[in-house]
Amino acid sequence: MSRIELLAPAGSMEALTAALRCGADAVYAGAEQFSARANAVNFDSDGLAEAARRCHLYGAKLYLAVNTLIFDTELSALDALLQTAADIGADGCIVQDPGAAKYIAQRLPTLRLHASTQMTIHSPAGVRFAKQAGFCRIVAARELSGKQLAAVCAEAERCGVEVEAFVHGAHCMSVSGQCWMSAAMGGRSANRGCCAQPCRLPFTADPARKDACALSLKDMSLVTHLAEITALGVTSLKIEGRMKRPEYVAAAVTACRTALSGQQPDLHELRAVFSRSGFTDGYFTGIRKEMFGTRQKEDVTAAQDVLQQLREKYRKPRKCAVLNAHFTLTPDAPAALTVTDDAGHSVTVTGDVPQTAQNRPTDLPMLQKQFDRLGDTVYTAGQVTAEIEGRLMLPAASLNAMRRDAAEQADAARICANTPAHRLQSPLSLPEQQKKHGAAIFRVQVRNTEQIAGLADFADEIDALLLPLQLAERYAAGEQPVPLAKCILVPPRFYCDEDTVLHMLKEAQARGFSRILCQHAADVQLGKELGMTLHGGLGLHITNSHAAAFYAQAGLTDALCSPEAPAMPCGALPLGRMIYGRLPLMLTRNCPVQAQVGCAKCRHQLTDRKGAEVYTDCTRITEKPDYAELFNAAPIWLADQPQRFADAAFGLLLLTDESAARIKEVLSAYLHGTAALPPLRFTRGIRAAD
Repeated sequence: MSRIELLAPAGSMEALTAALRCGADAVYAGAEQFSARANAVNFDSDGLAEAARRCHLYGAKLYLAVNTLIFDTELSALDALLQTAADIGADGCIVQDPGAAKYIAQRLPTLRLHASTQMTIHSPAGVRFAKQAGFCRIVAARELSGKQLAAVCAEAERCGVEVEAFVHGAHCMSVSGQCWMSAAMGGRSANRGCCAQPCRLPFTADPARKDACALSLKDMSLVTHLAEITALGVTSLKIEGRMKRPEYVAAAVTACRTALSGQQPDLHELRAVFSRSGFTDGYFTGIRKEMFGTRQKEDVTAAQDVLQQLREKYRKPRKCAVLNAHFTLTPDAPAALTVTDDAGHSVTVTGDVPQTAQNRPTDLPMLQKQFDRLGDTVYTAGQVTAEIEGRLMLPAASLNAMRRDAAEQADAARICANTPAHRLQSPLSLPEQQKKHGAAIFRVQVRNTEQIAGLADFADEIDALLLPLQLAERYAAGEQPVPLAKCILVPPRFYCDEDTVLHMLKEAQARGFSRILCQHAADVQLGKELGMTLHGGLGLHITNSHAAAFYAQAGLTDALCSPEAPAMPCGALPLGRMIYGRLPLMLTRNCPVQAQVGCAKCRHQLTDRKGAEVYTDCTRITEKPDYAELFNAAPIWLADQPQRFADAAFGLLLLTDESAARIKEVLSAYLHGTAALPPLRFTRGIRAAD
């Protein structure tokens, strides 16, 4: 791209209009299905068609957000949406679900694929994976520092992939694409576009601060860093906010456009229209202090002072093209007007037949005066020329009608020229149903070496031990109740330093480890490049058969089915289920316990407003915690209902804070059918569509 793209959100037609009139180069919008912002107004097929026309008139792009997980039963609805995308000439598609990406690439190969931030691409290896998977752009994780973003951009340039980065808008507490909190706590899936934002409610690690909101971050704003960001090689600057009002879109686009021009943006206006106790740039700068914030009463009332002035910013069309005109007036023939914009689009319209002038003839100054009245169009009048044979007169009303007709025809020409042409190809059919599996196979994932003692009596019966990468050296040097050949290494769920992770994987290989659990794109890529055996984890979100086929083609030997899938997808890739343990609710770069009480007072728990205790633990690859994970207060318990995982190729038992004695009880219940007391509180899992 020859110019940095400013990409704005559009949750409604008014918001889309505000974005275009304030200077956005592109807009992203959702349809009535498969939008990660299902509660926005969104667009039906007619609305999408009008949205595309408005974008293409301005020479802007329209990207369709198809950024939720999709089930096999919804493929016909996805196919109908692709028909609409082809008809309207969408410019690209933002996708989370790799199965949807696989389907779109087959069905509509001319539609550009953008890897959503929900795919958790945050390192160079993730960029390489996206390139090989057919994506032309990645939306970088918004938790990256400037240094990390630079590494992503450098790899993207080598691969020929564009990078889109968020520069303003809401922060999720969780790393994008790694949150099940809303689904687990209320049955409303963030991965399906229905996040209820339970993280904005009270959570606390400090008993003295029961009303604290320990999981609520301030909104990000990198408007003052745009020069630095563009210098890194970012292609598209993205504003978050499809749930926000049009005035917010106008303010954010205006501020970014002002900053890109080298001028000082109005940060007071930007904060007034929406903020949560101000803004933060903590991730980008690497100074992750004072990042927490909530929406206060003064934040709400501040907006009332700026809404009207913001509406004025998009009340009229933005002038985005120069229109040159040439009039031809000859006796006994309809007058003709040819207009040409600065992109070279040209149209000709005709009007009334000129009459012989009785008094003042029509001349060039008169034609210029009438043509200058382009009013509420996207055009500014440019050069006006004319060929006039003799003393002819054309009334002002006739000239005005020709000007209006010419402007409308010029609109149509611009829209046509800026609209991609697509042709649908044959759809993908569902893979054949996978074969029934034999006896149940169990895998166990630990978080620390102390838990391994509880596995000793069951080592021969365990199909695999999932071992955190940072424990590999200690495990290889000590007792090995489960042989290395049956161990699957678990890399960090977020790479703060990919070079360190790669070094640790190579060292583990040298010690005899050969298998890796892949929870995001970079895991798959690094494991493949190292020649390791690949297994898929929860973070891959496999909810449909095409996603399973996608990862089978990527080299995985098996994977976990998403806990949100209503049924086991079919296909060649063997899929397992999580059948015991605390479901990971959230992966966050900001530890809420550390922020509230400090590491020295950590009790590994947050308490919600109902008194439920969310288990919280950090992962340390370096000396400092790299990230924290929050786990559901109630673990999954299915030992008494084995029929619930009879369709699985394997069952995963995910350990968090269990003692060695409790681990023996749990394994005995699952592996031997021994009666065991279930946890005081437990769940049967989540398989909710919303």
